[in-house]
Amino acid sequence: MYLNTGCYRAFANQCGSEVEDVSGANNVMVEQSANNLRATYYLYNPQNIGWDYIRASVYCVNWDANTPLTWWRKYGWTTFCGLSGPRGRPSCGRCLRVTNIRTRAQATVRIVDQCSNGELDLDVNVFRRLDTDGEGNRPGHLIFNYQFVNCGHDLEVPLLSFVDKK
Repeated sequence: MYLNTGCYRAFANQCGSEVEDVSGANNVMVEQSANNLRATYYLYNPQNIGWDYIRASVYCVNWDANTPLTWWRKYGWTTFCGLSGPRGRPSCGRCLRVTNIRTRAQATVRIVDQCSNGELDLDVNVFRRLDTDGEGNRPGHLIFNYQFVNCGHDLEVPLLSFVDKK
């Protein structure tokens, strides 16, 4: 069973734009977002390796390796070491809406790895989609905003409809 990772871990509590306070102090729900940060790119190219977390050697492989292929493919990949939100294992599998502040281009990405630069390393394919005016390619980074969002897992509805049937 693969319901132990990312948003699957606790459907409603960890899948929305509200995320659990990972400090453990208050166990309250708070919205997580940050503005005017720098995103670089990383050459994951998951489509070239069959969306295989193990081959990609990403941090989240320990918790997300047994999730279905459709889950991995649904969104582009990113590292996350942002200023706001959970880090490490609690961030694995969660989704962010990333907005290029120059062009307002947006993409939803799934956190698959961690980084140490204080921001994001987007898969190069996502970076290119967001860099609609080419201005991010020259310096090698984009200035962006992010917000945690619901990953919209297709698995939730079938499970709920199965439970509801008599």
